[in-house]
Amino acid sequence: MDIQEKKRQESFMRRESMRVELESYSHNEQLARVIVAAYMTRLNPTVEETEDVKTAVSEAVTNAIIHGYKESGETLVLKVSSFQDELQVEVEDHGVGIPDVEQARQPLFTTSTEGERSGMGFTFMETFMDQVEVRSAPGRGTLVVMTKKIGA
Repeated sequence: MDIQEKKRQESFMRRESMRVELESYSHNEQLARVIVAAYMTRLNPTVEETEDVKTAVSEAVTNAIIHGYKESGETLVLKVSSFQDELQVEVEDHGVGIPDVEQARQPLFTTSTEGERSGMGFTFMETFMDQVEVRSAPGRGTLVVMTKKIGA
């Protein structure tokens, strides 16, 4: 193998990523979906894979805005990375945090007092992604890491 070929393979093997900070306004949920969909085109996803990821991103960003921050205008971080055929999406807020992550992941559980929330956010994320990890601490915020193999 020549030097150019070795460099090309090493470049292909590296994890590529992007990071975007968004203000916690509801209209930025749609922007996050578009950003992730555009990023994942490099993996040549199917329409169904793209829609699955967009739905999961929508749920994670909406949770960060609605539950993480009680007021709009705070910052949340969207990080998207890929390695070979694997897409990873991280949504992080520095809001109120989740006191009991396992309870929050149960279908129909919600802390919303508005009555408009179904409590299915984590369930949808887990349905549409291959893996979902949630790290949270009260008063410190929440990090949701979602992974999906594209073309599997």
